[in-house]
Amino acid sequence: MFVHDALPMRVVFGAGALDKVAEEVERLGLSRILVLSTPRQGALAARVTTLLGDRAGGTFDGARMHVPVASVVAAEEAVGAAGADGCLAIGGGSTIGLAKALSLRLGLPSVVVPTTYAGSEMTPVWGLTEDGRKRTGRDPVVLPRSVVYDPDLTHALPAAVSGPSGLNAIAHAVEALYAPDGTPVVSAMAERGVHDLAAALPTVVADGADAAARALALQGAWLCGACLGATTMGLHHKLCHALGGMLDLPHAETHAIVLPHVAAYNLPFAPEADTVLRRALATDDVPSALRALAARVGVPAGLRALGVDHADLARVADEVLAAPYRNPRPPTRGDLEAILEAAWRDGP
Repeated sequence: MFVHDALPMRVVFGAGALDKVAEEVERLGLSRILVLSTPRQGALAARVTTLLGDRAGGTFDGARMHVPVASVVAAEEAVGAAGADGCLAIGGGSTIGLAKALSLRLGLPSVVVPTTYAGSEMTPVWGLTEDGRKRTGRDPVVLPRSVVYDPDLTHALPAAVSGPSGLNAIAHAVEALYAPDGTPVVSAMAERGVHDLAAALPTVVADGADAAARALALQGAWLCGACLGATTMGLHHKLCHALGGMLDLPHAETHAIVLPHVAAYNLPFAPEADTVLRRALATDDVPSALRALAARVGVPAGLRALGVDHADLARVADEVLAAPYRNPRPPTRGDLEAILEAAWRDGP
């Protein structure tokens, strides 16, 4: 027996879809929109502001990785100053995470335009970081009302970002396949999403202007994100949230580096997930295939390449052990230390 709870998500997908943002805002009955971005995405924010016309209420470019509470408070002040009744987030996981925080704390509805392969736009999972600790939770209120996927916007995504971002998306599907609340629908989406990303990412990294590869990768990211949105997270996400929140590491790179090592630990205890991933990756050895893909698309060689001090690994293990979660293979402290050591030393 299983229960599949379909999330109320509207998706607009295709080249040039950005031009539809005003229609999506109008459809929701919103009249005063605060546009969210990071400082580097000011040009995109300005473009969206123009497309929104009279419905544009201002911009806030203070989105930051891991959604620090301080940046959320600043964004709340911007909401008040603009008199905003909704927000539009354009960017990757940092900007989308900020939109979710505003939905969680203010009930502010959002429209999201992803420009990376993060996939968080398809989940009810929120995260906030304060005092070096990242808290996460699930609440349907943070789901965007509409997600606009325009592959054209990913053409400017550098190869060094595209590769890790895509592996991060694959991690969503891998965890969903052995989640306790998985369903046949989730398994089908996961298999297709992993297949699409694994097929597209090498081309995306080699030739960022390849429109077909960009569209396939974004489609894969959508499907993998939807998998995570429908299930609960396991050891991989628990480890990466602890690493990111405590050590302020880049989100996608951390997920990409850790993924093959957690897969090697979990998949012997999740044979159905292993079977699906073998088909999706056309391999008999899923962890090795993930490691090879990560190396091929430029994922950094281990957590130490991100500047992680070896002495920090022990307290990350403590953080993971402090809160219970579901996983196919309950880890001991020794298990966690071995996974972290391998991820620190060897990378993909």
